[in-house]
Amino acid sequence: MEILAHAKINLTLDIVGKREEDSYHLLDMVMQSITLSDTVGLQEEQTGEIRIECHDSRVPKGQENTTYRAAEEFFREAGIKCPGLRIRLRKWIPPQAGLGGGSTDAAAVLYGLNRMYGAKLSPERLRQIGLRIGADVPFCLTGGTARVQGIGERVLSLRDMPDCPIVICKPTINVSTREAYQKYDLASTGHAAHTERMVTAIDKKSLSAICDALGNQFEDVLDLPEVNTLKERMKEMGAIGTSMTGSGSVVYGIFSDREQAAVCEKTLKKEYPETFLCEVCREPMRVIP
Repeated sequence: MEILAHAKINLTLDIVGKREEDSYHLLDMVMQSITLSDTVGLQEEQTGEIRIECHDSRVPKGQENTTYRAAEEFFREAGIKCPGLRIRLRKWIPPQAGLGGGSTDAAAVLYGLNRMYGAKLSPERLRQIGLRIGADVPFCLTGGTARVQGIGERVLSLRDMPDCPIVICKPTINVSTREAYQKYDLASTGHAAHTERMVTAIDKKSLSAICDALGNQFEDVLDLPEVNTLKERMKEMGAIGTSMTGSGSVVYGIFSDREQAAVCEKTLKKEYPETFLCEVCREPMRVIP
């Protein structure tokens, strides 16, 4: 089985507090699936082991890989002894980017194994399993346009975001999520309110209102010069809205004109190889026939 596992962007990201029992940060976000995708291949092997193959040297091949943990959790929850599994990853989603690459790959493994073995675990059960692997996995199992709250466990589907081209650009800098939260904790910033505005804009199905409501509290706290420069360059090339996604460092630009988006992608790719032109999409993943 082969699955296209779609990346995500944050239209908004607000940090709204901490959970009392473990001090995990509580979030209020709007996420959107995009057509930039990894390919996740699943093949049963009679080895009794989980094996990961990937062409990208940046991707771990052992138990620290999210797909490995997803497979382990699936077999445990489904009560199935793992006969052996080969997971083949074709990576297009850049790592350490805020695009949910590891999470969407893990989501694809949970979804795919549930189908392969006829386990009939409900979508809610899969999301509960996914949350143990990563905070973005429940959304990556849901997809489309959704408000995500808590530590990622509450996913509420919203009206579809209007179709539009989006340029994704990974700058040279990497951002550690842990360091981003540490900088937030040291900052004297209050709670942002981007998400409420975004929910209203999406309900109106207005692309211009959505672009006006974009906001990411990590972007405000980190204030990365390369991110700020990329945003300005995208706007100069016709983007009607720009933002950083997740804890970074990817910057995206939303366009209303496909030709302008294509020119932007071609121009930035000369300097930043991990630049992609994609679209919004309604599904979290797709099985390749």
